[in-house]
Amino acid sequence: MTYQYIKALHLIFIVTWFAGLFYIVRLFIYTVEAHLEAEPARSILLLRLKDWSRRLWFGITWPSAVLTLAFGSYFLHFYATQGGIPFWLWLKLGFVLGLYVYHLLCHAIYRQLQRDQVRYSSQQLRVWNEVATIFLVSIIFIVILKSALSLLWALVGLVIFAAVLMLAIRVYKKIRTKSTASQQNESQTGEMRNSSTSSSVNESDV
Repeated sequence: MTYQYIKALHLIFIVTWFAGLFYIVRLFIYTVEAHLEAEPARSILLLRLKDWSRRLWFGITWPSAVLTLAFGSYFLHFYATQGGIPFWLWLKLGFVLGLYVYHLLCHAIYRQLQRDQVRYSSQQLRVWNEVATIFLVSIIFIVILKSALSLLWALVGLVIFAAVLMLAIRVYKKIRTKSTASQQNESQTGEMRNSSTSSSVNESDV
């Protein structure tokens, strides 16, 4: 019974941890893009985004990461006392360690943006946001499949998944760039028309 309760709590905090990791990087992206806005919109957006980031990071993401580790340690002890830790669990622990490194790197970005230090573009952060997805897919496949052969096929699938993900990001970037350029051209055309209209009105008044 204790095993089931701890397993349920472990899964709950894994879900909330990943939710926090996914959303915090989106807030990083919005914060970086807010720095490009003109005043007073820039200051207003940054104030709100910093507050949202702080609440999410310290109210949900950090507590979830700590509790995930606390409840997960129970299973490490459980398997150690039941005949040894299996290979798939060691593999999972490797990815979990990588996920904690990712978490700490997100914390470094969080501190930089709180101090208005923009070191990454919004496009770079969009790619960074998908790293958590790769960790999530990897960990789930390892836990579900377990066998070495299945894990090998899962690794092949993971590589393909990561490649497709990076391709999708590139395609999105091209579409976004074209859309921005189109909007700028329309804006310039509108300004030229307004200028031409004003000139015509002034000449007719003369």
